[in-house]
Order: sequence, then C-alpha cells, then structure tokens
Amino acid sequence: MSVGGFHDHREDRMKKFALCLCLGFLGLSAYAANQAKDSNDFTTQTMRVDYVHIGDAKDELITLDRIYEQGPWAGSRRNLLDPFGCGRYLVKVYDALSKRLIFSRGYDSLFGEYTTTDEAAKGVKKAYHETALIPYPKKSILFTIEVRDRQNKYRLIFSREIDPASMAIIREPLSAGVKVITVHQSGDPTEKVDLAFIAEGYAAEEEGKFRLDLKRFADLFLDFEPYKSSRSKFNIYGVFKPSLQSGVDEPSHGSFKNTAVSASFDSFGSERYMLTEDNKALRDIASHAPYDTLVILANHNRYGGGGIYNTYCALTSDNQWYPYLLLHEFGHSFAGLADEYYTSQVAYNEFYPKGIEPPEANITALLDPQKLKWRDQVTPGTPVPTPWEKAEFDKMDMAYQKVRQEINSRLAKMKREKAPAAEVNKLEEESERLSLDAARKTDEYLRKSKFHGQVGAFEGAGYASTGLYRSMGDCLMFTKGTKPFCKVCESAVRRVIAFYGE
Repeated sequence: MSVGGFHDHREDRMKKFALCLCLGFLGLSAYAANQAKDSNDFTTQTMRVDYVHIGDAKDELITLDRIYEQGPWAGSRRNLLDPFGCGRYLVKVYDALSKRLIFSRGYDSLFGEYTTTDEAAKGVKKAYHETALIPYPKKSILFTIEVRDRQNKYRLIFSREIDPASMAIIREPLSAGVKVITVHQSGDPTEKVDLAFIAEGYAAEEEGKFRLDLKRFADLFLDFEPYKSSRSKFNIYGVFKPSLQSGVDEPSHGSFKNTAVSASFDSFGSERYMLTEDNKALRDIASHAPYDTLVILANHNRYGGGGIYNTYCALTSDNQWYPYLLLHEFGHSFAGLADEYYTSQVAYNEFYPKGIEPPEANITALLDPQKLKWRDQVTPGTPVPTPWEKAEFDKMDMAYQKVRQEINSRLAKMKREKAPAAEVNKLEEESERLSLDAARKTDEYLRKSKFHGQVGAFEGAGYASTGLYRSMGDCLMFTKGTKPFCKVCESAVRRVIAFYGE
C-alpha cells in the first residue's frame, strides 16, 4: 500500500530488509563511512520528519505524522554519520535503491524517558510527538528508526520509504509573528554549531527582557570551557514568539499559563523537572532559525529545567543557579552526558540496567577495570576503582535532600491553597538559602577528598549509589555550583563541537 509517496513496509518485508542489513552491513560500513562525507545525496535544504511515538514500558509503536521541506540545512555537510553511539534511539537514512547508509543520528526522547517510569511499567500507554531533522534527499530514501534494548543492542522499530518529490510533503511558508535575533555569528551554519534559544513564557511586552536574558546566557555560555576556546565554532540565535501569558505551568502549585511551547514543571512526577511535550509548537518556532541544538529559555525564577540528548534542553531564566542550569542541561542535550549524581529523587526505575555498560561517555559500570572507557585519561598512580569519602557525603547530601523535599511540598501546598504572599516568599527565600549553603558545604567537602582533581573511577553515578562510576570526584554533571566539567566530560563535548564544526 502506498499513500502520497510514503510506502508502508509490512512485517514480511521488514524482516527481509532487516536480514539484508544484518548480512550486508559488515561489508558496507567502511564504504558507507567514506561515501557519506562530501556526499552528493542531498540538496541544501532540510527535511523535517514528524512522527508520533506511542507505547509503554514493554511495547512501542511509531507512526508518521507529517513531512516538511524547510529552510537551509544547518548541520555539517561532511560529517553525516553519527560516530558517538549515544542515545536510546538511532535514525538511519539509506538510499532506497542501493541501501547505502547516507545519514545517521542518535538521540533520546521524552517517550524513552517515559518507558522507565512507574506509570509505563503498569502498562499505561502514552503518545509523544517527535521530530527528526535530516538533509533533504535528492532521491528516494528509506527512513528508519532503531531502538536500543536493555542489552544495548539496536533493533528496527520503524521503516518508511520517502519520495522527496512527493506532493504530500508540506512546503508551506513558515508562520508569521516570530523574530530571529542573531547574538553571535561566526560563519556558515553548515560549518558551525548552531545554537538557538527559544523564548518561552515571555509576553509581547517582555521582548526586551528576553533580549537581555538572551545576551546574558550567550555571554555566560561563551565564557565557559570548552565553548570559550571554541567560540569561533558557534553561531547563537534567539527565537522570539510572544506568549499570551508570562511564566510556565506549575501543576503541583495549581498554576497554568498559556505560553509559546507549553513548558511545564513536574514532568514525569519530578517537581523540578521542566520540559515541554508540545514538540510541534517547538519545532514550528525553531524552524525560523538554522539550528543544530535547542535551548528553551523559560521566563521564570524557580529552579528547574531538563536536557534530552539531541532533542532540547530547557531551563528557567532567573533562578540563582541559572549558570549551572544552562551548562549542566546543555551537557545532556548537546553531548549526551549522563547525570553523575545519585542522591536526588528521580522518576526513573533502573534507568541503567545492571551489568550493562552505559553508552554515555562520562559514566561506566566498570565491568572490566582494565578496559575503562577513559583509561587514557586516568591520573598516574590513581587506583581504579578509586576510593573516596562516600559514606559521609551520602549522609550529608541525603539529609539535605530530605529537607529540600519537605520544603518543596510545603511550598506547593501553600501555593495551591493561596497562602499569603509574604509567607510564601519567606519560605522560598529559606529554600534558596539552604540550597546555596548545601552547595557550599558539598564543594568544601569534595575539595578535601584524597583524590580530588584526579581522574579515576569514583562509585556513585547515573542515579545509582552502587554499580556505576564517574571519572572524577566532582564535576558540573555531579553537583550544583560554579565549577568546570571534569576532564572526561570536557573531552566528550569537544568531540561533538568538532563534529558539527566541519
């Protein structure tokens, strides 16, 4: 069956194709790697593939929504095959006739995170709208999506042949009322990392505030390594569409706002996790600017945000921790870095399967200490695994987490019940003070660690107190504060910058 140039591959054809791929990829991989560079398979435009991802913890289904031809391709024209191996999902694009791999990109998604929640484990199915951006092909392609299983092996879950000349592909003009603000321009988007800040929760009269916030965050970003020494590799834009109301949704506080991309706190049941599920609105706005990576800048003073690899990161503009929020969450979305903390409450169940090496560059299950993924960076003389003062740290941090959760619950209750503003403000100020005090104590404690500043393998990472390890005692991906990436994280970020910057 074919509809408008998009051809469904039924189960028997899918099995035959998957078998052919398995048999042929060993011989094609080296050929494909060479052919994908300086490829003549694509035009200068972008193909946006929108689809819906449906399922629960056991089952998932992808169904095509719409395909668009949009503005100039912002990604590298040379580096078309993903070399990083990160992400739960992997888009692969093949020349339909030769089955030659011509593009690939790993990524994570909201649906992928949902599959690890209690609700998904109970069989509650949800649907998420998602997008894949690829360079616009000249000839028919086979567009596929693979998912990584709990053993870290990929399997095919979606395949669709797409004719780029099909009349079903949407070629309409972009929507009106969106402004693009260039903050930092270094050159051709195809040879730079193109970063777009999307305004969220800024009303029409707050455009000036967005411009000031945008400059503040861009300056912060470009003054932090490794972005500072690579600033000539970046283009930075702001994309402004006014929201009807200022702020974002806070369901646990009983507060809801009509905003540009419908960002919300309490994502996946975590009070500080702020994301948007309105992918279509986000992509419609973002499409006005060339972009490789997106930051949703939410006009709010509450601590919150999130980062999903090769999808987007989100953060609030005016919390005292705004530098940490930007740099930490961007580490997730841009370089696929894992969270290294393990004492904070999260909504996930065994996010990383026990006994399986995580794909992220900055954490390890240390299944074989002799084959540590960052062994070339280990400080000479540092034992692996590396002993550290973990018991006392856990006791100290868990005590703070308990107090923080109690205060957050009280604040949410007070706001739902419309408590006097003075009482709410007093508790919010106490919460901010305790947060800052806890971070200072943590920094002081970790600086006194025997192996502070050395690269090894420190137990406690990836939401797991035991069984997962990080490379250094402290890092921007481990604790809050003004601090650098560890050496392993910084190296991973530099590799991604180089990938997009050619």
